[in-house]
Amino acid sequence: MNRDDFFTYQAQTTPHPLGLEISHANGSYIYDTKGKAHLDFVAGVSACGLGHSHPRVINAIKEQVDKYMHVMVYGEYVQQPAVEFTKLLASHLPKNLETTYLVNSGTEAMEGALKLARRYTGRSEIISAKNAYHGNTMGSLSLMGFEERKSVFRPLIPDVRFISFNMEADLQRITTKTAAVVLETIQGGAGFILPENGYLEKVRKRCDEVGALLILDEIQPGFGRTGKLFAFEHFNCIPDILVIGKGMASGLPVGAFVASKEMMATLQNSPKLGHITTFGGNPVIAAASLATLQEITESQLIAETLEKEKLFRKLLVHPLIDEIRGKGLMLALLMKNKEIADHLILTAAKEGLILFWLLFEPKAVRISPPLTLSVKEIEQGCDQIIAILNRYKAATVN
Repeated sequence: MNRDDFFTYQAQTTPHPLGLEISHANGSYIYDTKGKAHLDFVAGVSACGLGHSHPRVINAIKEQVDKYMHVMVYGEYVQQPAVEFTKLLASHLPKNLETTYLVNSGTEAMEGALKLARRYTGRSEIISAKNAYHGNTMGSLSLMGFEERKSVFRPLIPDVRFISFNMEADLQRITTKTAAVVLETIQGGAGFILPENGYLEKVRKRCDEVGALLILDEIQPGFGRTGKLFAFEHFNCIPDILVIGKGMASGLPVGAFVASKEMMATLQNSPKLGHITTFGGNPVIAAASLATLQEITESQLIAETLEKEKLFRKLLVHPLIDEIRGKGLMLALLMKNKEIADHLILTAAKEGLILFWLLFEPKAVRISPPLTLSVKEIEQGCDQIIAILNRYKAATVN
């Protein structure tokens, strides 16, 4: 592999990508082309919940590839992997979340959810939270309360209003004009911020009062990452529309939005084809999703996630770490300043430990490893983090 070709022929998202040249990945490790092992504390930004090359997922993919791959656009043919996955998913969700529309990514799932909310309610106003992140397509971008990231792409979709996450007083802005309130169950890009003081319950109550729908974005915290299959289970709040992705297929491109059968049926008529996708429900990806969900729900991984969180919090105590935010294995180290966060991430990258940034909180260091990460691997990675911070502290003192 040629780094020059990477920079020449592949579009970049930042001026300075990390540029690690990948050979293969297995379990909790990613290996570069020089044979060096890198302990993965990021899991493809929460996408590889079962680690890399999980045997159950690999076998499911291979078996399906040998049968058939793409045969028809979404929603026309009965394809066993998609049917089995959506049926199993429904068995683990509240009764009102019974019907799943499979798509290709989290941001497409959010687009579908927005369309469904407007179609079902006949209203247009969408309310989102400041510092939210729901994806980068035009509808999802319109929900982002971070003007610097979206101003150059205006005009965006109209009739979007913003409230502050965890601010109860703002809930009065949700009115009979509101089609839907869209929230991340745990705010991701803003710094892994949890709802407080029954906030989501209060949002749910207000939505019910005015006839608005509640859309919860579980693209990042979903599929066991927080110690429940979905994070909303921690907060006594059931959404009308659930948006999922990332960890759903162990690293393959996928997303979905889930609602009641009655609600989802409105996309079938007036007009027909209310949302369409060529590759949504792809049988290979659905097979990976099914194997992933089976493994997560049949194993002890979800329960172990909360124990692993305790271990991270016990080991990552340092004067340069102000706090650890998040839940389960969706954690963010809040450093004293941006410079320390950058130093930790970049130094760890050189020393074989993969950490990463968050979108809107420059002082944060992401820790979102595979759920399969072992206690020994946690201890190893945390020792590296503490050692890097100790050297940094010593250098600044001297």
